[in-house]
Amino acid sequence: MTTKKIAVALEYAIVKGLCEKFEGLVYLTARNEERGKASVAKLKELGFSPLFHQLDIKDQPSVDRFKEYIKTQHGGLDLLVNNAAIAYKMDATESFGEQAENTIAVNYFGTLRVCNALFPLLRTNGRVVNVSSSAGHLSRIPSVDLRAKFSDANLTVENLNKLMEKFVKDAKENKHQQEGWGNSSYGVSKVGVSALTVIQQRIFDKEQPNRNISVNSVHPGYVDTDMTSHKGPLTIEEGARAPLYLSLDSNLKGKYVWFDSHVVDWYGASAP
Repeated sequence: MTTKKIAVALEYAIVKGLCEKFEGLVYLTARNEERGKASVAKLKELGFSPLFHQLDIKDQPSVDRFKEYIKTQHGGLDLLVNNAAIAYKMDATESFGEQAENTIAVNYFGTLRVCNALFPLLRTNGRVVNVSSSAGHLSRIPSVDLRAKFSDANLTVENLNKLMEKFVKDAKENKHQQEGWGNSSYGVSKVGVSALTVIQQRIFDKEQPNRNISVNSVHPGYVDTDMTSHKGPLTIEEGARAPLYLSLDSNLKGKYVWFDSHVVDWYGASAP
């Protein structure tokens, strides 16, 4: 007899919380179909009714299939929580350049790929929650010049993409610290997600007709998950509180929110 492994992950608790409080259908998506279905089965044992769909945010055909499924089956969606991400362990043997390329490809460009596909399907008053990190605070970028570029009020998605691509290039050439990026590919990827959130909100605010869409980024806290090697002090339920607040109860727009659900100045000199 084999036992299907349940990933100890933040998205499990977020989906559980949405099933408890959201008046509508809730999808859990996962790159690994077996593990995703196992998580859904576990939630069903607890009396909830989530649905599953395979989704690999790094794979455009997978994203396209999910988009067409949602469009065909439901016509649109009211809430999108972008939580998928990777993080290399401290003892990873891959070169920093490889780590940077893969981390940015998933955490930043993968998130952007899903947003580009699903944003047209968002209904009026829809909400988007981009799961960032304390590492995604602007102060994590050492370079004053780079921070100015990220915080530019006229920064576009295209130019943000170029910043992310430059980081990967610098990392591959072993110039990332010299160029002021610091030494965390995960951190740069999450700064990118936080900056993307600000741009996305600006775009939604200007669209006509206006759908009153809100986009916020959130640091869920240091959570006890497989990704953190179970070193985080917060339970997955505690880590899900702020994402659920932004999903269901908040009227915030374009903000960077801490795990206790209070707004943090993303542009500030330091994170809390």
